[in-house]
This record gives sequence, C-alpha cells and structure tokens, in this order.
Amino acid sequence: MTSSEPSTTDNNYKGWSGIKRAFATPSALTLFCLGIGSGLPFLLVGGMTLSTWLRDVGFELSVIGLISFAGFFYVLKFLWAPLIDKYSLPFLGRRKGWLVVSQILLIATLVAIALLRPESSLSIFIVLVGIAAFAGATLDTVVDAYRIEIAPPEFQAALASTYILGYRIALILSGAVAFYLAELWGWRVAYLVMALFLLIPLVASIISKEPDNQRALAVRDIHIADAFIKPFQEFFSRNGILLAVALLAFVGLFKLPDQMIGVMAGPFYLDSGYTKADIATVSKLFGVWVGIAGAFLGGICIAAFSMRSMLFVATIIVSISNIAYLLMANNPGQEWAFFAAISADNISQGFAGVVLVAFMSSLTNQNFTATQYALLASLANLPGKFIGGLSGYIVEATSYSWFYIYSSLSVVPTLLILAWLWKRLQKP
Repeated sequence: MTSSEPSTTDNNYKGWSGIKRAFATPSALTLFCLGIGSGLPFLLVGGMTLSTWLRDVGFELSVIGLISFAGFFYVLKFLWAPLIDKYSLPFLGRRKGWLVVSQILLIATLVAIALLRPESSLSIFIVLVGIAAFAGATLDTVVDAYRIEIAPPEFQAALASTYILGYRIALILSGAVAFYLAELWGWRVAYLVMALFLLIPLVASIISKEPDNQRALAVRDIHIADAFIKPFQEFFSRNGILLAVALLAFVGLFKLPDQMIGVMAGPFYLDSGYTKADIATVSKLFGVWVGIAGAFLGGICIAAFSMRSMLFVATIIVSISNIAYLLMANNPGQEWAFFAAISADNISQGFAGVVLVAFMSSLTNQNFTATQYALLASLANLPGKFIGGLSGYIVEATSYSWFYIYSSLSVVPTLLILAWLWKRLQKP
C-alpha cells in the first residue's frame, strides 16, 4: 500500500506544486488510514463520547472527570516507547507488528466495553477503558514512528495533514456517527460499530510496507537499560539542557487551552439543552469538517511560511477560540451559538494540530523515533489531561462561563516561552 519516499534533493514539497505532489504519494493514503485508527479511540476511551455516555446514564460531573484519568496512558506512552523502538515482534516487521497487535487489542477491549456498560460494573468498566487507552496510546506511538520513518523531513507536513484528515474522519465516526447510533439504538450498538470501523486501519497496516530505515535499526543493538536512557540523553545533548527544557515546556503547554475543555464538552452540551442528535450534527459532523479544513490550511501555511510564525499564530487562535464558548454559555439551546463556537474551536484545533505535529517531528532523531516523539506527544497532553480530570470540580465550583475564561488565559505561559524561543528556533 505504501513504500518509503526517497529522500533525494529532487523531492521538493514546498509551494503549491510540491503540496499536490506530496498529497498524491502512496504514503499519504497509508497515513490517512492509520489516522483513522489513531483517532477512533480518542473520544471513546477518554474524550467527549465516553463522558457524554456517562452523563447520559446519570453519573456526576466530578465522577466523569475522574474517570477521564484512564486516558492518562496517552500521556505516559513514552514510558514503554523504548521497548517499541528496541524490539520487533516475530511477524510482519519492526513497525507493522506493533501496529497490528495494538489494533487487535483495541478492537477486543472496545467490544468488551460495549457488552459490559458502565452501569453494570463501573470498576470493571474503568479497567477496560484503561486497557483500551493503553492500546490506543501504543498505536499512536507506532503510527508516529512509522510516519516519521516512511518519508524525508520535507514531506512531514503533507503526511501530517493526511494523517490528521484520517484522524478527523475518525472523530466524525466516533463522535457524530456514535451519537446518532446511541440516539437510535443505544450506546452498546454505537461502541460495537466503532470496533468494526477499526478494521480499516488494521487491513491497511497488514498490506502496507515496512519503512526502509536502516539507521533506526541501530537502536535494537543497545542494552535494554540504554534503550530507555539514550533517547532522552540524545535529545538533551543535541539541544542543550536549557533549550531542551524550554522546548519540552512549550510543547507541553501548547494545547492546554483546548485540552482543558475537552472532558466537559459533552456534559456542557447536554446541560445547555442540546440533544445527542444535535451534538452529533453540529459538534461531530459539521465541526469535524471545519477541523479538516483547518488542518489542510495548516499544512499549506507550514509549506509557505516559517515554522515559528505558524507556532505563534496557532498558539493565539487556540486560546481565542475558547472564548467563543461563552456564546453558548450565555445563549443555551441556541443553534447559532453552537455553530459559531464549534466553527471557531475546530478550525483552530485543525490548524494548530498540524503545526504541532510538524514541529514535534522536526525535533526527533530517527534513531529514537518512537521514544522521542512519544515523549513530546505525551508532554503535549499531560497538563491538559491533568486539569481536564479536575475540570468537573472547577465547573461545579464556578460556572461553565468562568471555566472557559480560565482556559483561554492559560495561554500566557506558552506565549512567554515562545518569546524566549523565538530567536533560537531556526527558520526553515
């Protein structure tokens, strides 16, 4: 289904003609399918679909927020990423083997979650959600490593865009489609159908080709203890301690305004008077397509402008978009407010997501692709995941309106770090 893209000097993916050429490669199609695999579990095991299900069957906001901590596996995936870098499974290849195994485990646990249901046994349900999150986080780690290894650096913006296109399509499936199915036939059917959709990336993983990256194979020759140490050691020695810490802090805070509000989104929509069908249509159908447009806009802008300029633009619009939710908080049940808030939020998410993926990809060493990218991706989710888990208490202590104001103001530390990094970030 794909082959490694040659990294010759003839490959120029800048400009409009380069963008079209990059999107037309076989790797782009593979990453589209793998994006579906990475995106499907996100809402189902730690995001809005799961939180809406829990609210729909009567759980309190504080409990919903705490259950979202099961998604912390996405934050901690750098802890087992060195094993993925070092070891190959005895079938399919170094990357493909892990792709297939993680997806099979994910499918199995989603089926178990659907058959059990939270009201039957909450403790077992939480364990299953945790296992699904672990499988999804592992899949994320391998897909990121595969994407970086399959093509040269100048191709990464296009691959990031097609990957995020697949990811956003998956959000339509696990959001809008799941909500429609839940409205018509219940949450059990919705989750079973989501498990079936995962067959698409599973088949793509089986028939795709292994990245031809001999440099990465050197990782397998080092001692197991060094497999955990060397990726981090290399990152800090290459950048210097001060710059490395600043880069990690910037990545960790970049998506904080958006991630703070993620867990409470579903309950907020329900509490504002919208039905599950309304949420599916506006948030998870219309909104995702707006997000796809934002993602492609981000890919084009990265090809046309400097990375650091796009980092600044993305940081600002992610913060400002949260203010749009005040329209919904002050106009409950009004469709125009719903459409306005979702438009602002999703176009900023799509744009910023591509910018962040391309930036993090540029920071990795291909000898330690899975581990270093997993570290960056984990940091990109850590602050928001932690605060998101406590978001129910914040809303109950204040209000939805103040919560959105706080989330928007959380951009200030990110801007301060970016100001310090400005002259230290190389222009492409």
